Amino acid sequence: MSTMSIPELIAEQRKFFNTGATKEAGFRLDQLRRLSKALDRYEEDIYLAVFKDLHKPRFEMQVDEMALMRGELDCALANVEDWARPFDVPVRGRVLANRGLVYPEPYGVSMIMAPWNYPFLLLISPLIGSIAAGNCSVLKPSEISENSSRLMAEMIADTFDSAYIAVVEGGAEVSRELLAEKFDYIFFTGSGQVGKSVMHAAADHLTPVTLELGGKSPCIVDSKANIDNAANRIVWGKFMNAGQTCIAPDYLIVQETVKGELLLAIQKNVRMFYGENPMHSSNYARIINKRHFERLSRLLDYGNIIAGGRQDASQLYIEPTVMEEVTLDGPLMQEEIFGPILPVFTFVDLADAIADVNSRPKPLALYFFSSNLEKQMRVLKDTTSGGVTINSTLLHASTQTIPYGGVSESGMGAYQGKHSFDTFTHYKGVYAKQIAGDYRPGVPYPTVKP
Repeated sequence: MSTMSIPELIAEQRKFFNTGATKEAGFRLDQLRRLSKALDRYEEDIYLAVFKDLHKPRFEMQVDEMALMRGELDCALANVEDWARPFDVPVRGRVLANRGLVYPEPYGVSMIMAPWNYPFLLLISPLIGSIAAGNCSVLKPSEISENSSRLMAEMIADTFDSAYIAVVEGGAEVSRELLAEKFDYIFFTGSGQVGKSVMHAAADHLTPVTLELGGKSPCIVDSKANIDNAANRIVWGKFMNAGQTCIAPDYLIVQETVKGELLLAIQKNVRMFYGENPMHSSNYARIINKRHFERLSRLLDYGNIIAGGRQDASQLYIEPTVMEEVTLDGPLMQEEIFGPILPVFTFVDLADAIADVNSRPKPLALYFFSSNLEKQMRVLKDTTSGGVTINSTLLHASTQTIPYGGVSESGMGAYQGKHSFDTFTHYKGVYAKQIAGDYRPGVPYPTVKP
């Protein structure tokens, strides 16, 4: 962690940015390689820190954080020289001899604020985009995942000069102090409530923002789905990280005729993933802290538990749980669950499921299971969400060629791969006019009178 005050740190980064060093593609490549080596060097420590914070299994960490960070790094390393290169665009009309250019340039000093649920991925992944685009960066990890935050500060300080990239640790007061400062770009991942505060603070400085928020991501299963396949992928996406994933299926809407079959298949897959008692499984994470545990525990009172439901406050453990008879106006359906609780509803006609989705704030993700291509296209056409995965869960957020982000209440802006570079880049338009031959017959000029 930097020992400078926040204003001093930002001034130091702005001074370094103004040297122009970060604008060179070679410099950016070197820094991306340094980050890659740091992840190698700290890999075992990262697994341990996240386990201490979330009891997160090593294999889960390898798949849903480390592999995704590696994918982002590989993509940036392979492409940053091309991305950063100015490119020609056609100039239309009577000025064909002149030239149009688009010049990618960094914003300057960016701030990246990350949550506790994926403490490395959600800080490092946007950082890769910021480095590739040529920015300096201030990183603010969540104080809730304290072990991960401490290790992140150590790793970044060991890898980069604080005048280029630095971690600032602390709680809400530190976040407010950071947001009072002028940044050139802010990238925030977290809750909608905090996102509003970030956007309000950014507005004071007219600072552009990306907001990666959350919401209630629906999962629709129709009668044409492969039920065993759907159950397997729903259990994987919902209960990974004990349900503490911003794009986890939040609630399930299943066609009435296959509800019983699907629920049995879900219970079978929970046993297959985590055994008869997931509390004893090394593959199942825990709730982050007591406050979140108590919030989730209260939600179990608002419906009928048909599978799971066991809990242990001393271990911050809540079993993978499936519920029905949940009221639409109750707490389970008025807030993002962000835990291992899956409410189940039914529909008769697909139009009813679509209408339910459209009656709620636009979600960060939507999942649809069906072998019917026409129905797939109908769901894509008739609903709005940040992203969609068809016949699986989470996967749209794991591919560098697909933009990942929210819409409306679930966020604004997107990243992953080239989209991360674009997010942290200002595309400057350049018109290069020829020097000779300024006047051409037929090209009107304003009449100048003395």
